[in-house]
Amino acid sequence: MKAQNEIKLFESKKVRTSWNEDQEEWYFSIIDIIDTLTESSIPKRYWSDLKKKLLKEGSQLYEKIVQLKFEAADGKKYATDCLKTEEVFRLIQSIPSPKAEPFKLWLAKIANDRMNEMQDPELTIDRALQQYLNLGYSENWINQRLKSIEIRKELTDERKRLGLKEGQQFASLTDIITKTWSGNTTKEYKMLKGLKKENLRDNMTNTELILNMLAEASTKDISEAVNPKNFDESKNIAKQGGNIAGNARKELELKTGKKVVTELNAKTFLNESKKLK
Repeated sequence: MKAQNEIKLFESKKVRTSWNEDQEEWYFSIIDIIDTLTESSIPKRYWSDLKKKLLKEGSQLYEKIVQLKFEAADGKKYATDCLKTEEVFRLIQSIPSPKAEPFKLWLAKIANDRMNEMQDPELTIDRALQQYLNLGYSENWINQRLKSIEIRKELTDERKRLGLKEGQQFASLTDIITKTWSGNTTKEYKMLKGLKKENLRDNMTNTELILNMLAEASTKDISEAVNPKNFDESKNIAKQGGNIAGNARKELELKTGKKVVTELNAKTFLNESKKLK
C-alpha cells in the first residue's frame, strides 16, 4: 500500500490524512475529526466511548476502521484509527455538532480537489504556488522552490531506476549530497537554522536552493551517465554531484565575502521582507 501522509486544516484545526495511491482514497485520523467537531477536552476518551457504542450497536462502520501510523505532537509515530472519506461521512452522523455540515463540505472539496489534480497535475503546482504566496514567500523564491521539487523528483526517479531502497538508502545519499555541498549533514543544517519538523528546503534562501538544485541535478546527470551498479557506487556519485555545487559555493563566498549557508530560516527572512515593504 503506497501512502502519503499530509496535514489538512479545517478552521485552523489540524486533521492528519493519508492518501492511498493504490486505492485512490483519502484516510482521515478519527481522533482529529472528533477534536475538530466536538468540544471534548479528551478526544481519545470521546472516541473510545463512541467506538464501544458502535460495536454494541453492531455498526458496520466499526469494521471499516484501519490503523495507520501518524506523527504525534512528540514527534513519534503511533498507530491511529482512521476511516476513508465515505466512512467519515457516516461517522459524522454519530457526532452531534454544529460544524457537521461545514465539515462535510470540506471533506467533499478535499476529495474533489485530489481527483482533479490526478487528472491535471498542473493543479497541484498551482495549489503549492498559492500556499507559498499565502505564507508570504516572494514569487522569485517560489519559482526556485517549485523547480527544486521537479529536480528532486528526477533524482528520486533515477534512484528507483537503480533499484535503491527508499528510506535509509535514499536518506543516506541525500545526507552525502547535502554534507558535500554545504558542509553540513541534513540534521546539522536543520539545527543551524533552528528547525525541528519543518522542511529544510522551505527554509533555504534563493542561493541555498539554487546550489542544492545544482548538487541534486549534477548527481542525477552523473548517475545516468555512469550507471552505478550498487549502493557504494551511488554514494561516490552523490559526493561528485555535491562537490560540483560545493565548489560553486566556495567560489561565490570568496567573491562576496559572505557565507551562503546561514542560520536564516523562513521565519526570519520572511519577517525581513515584510519590514522592507
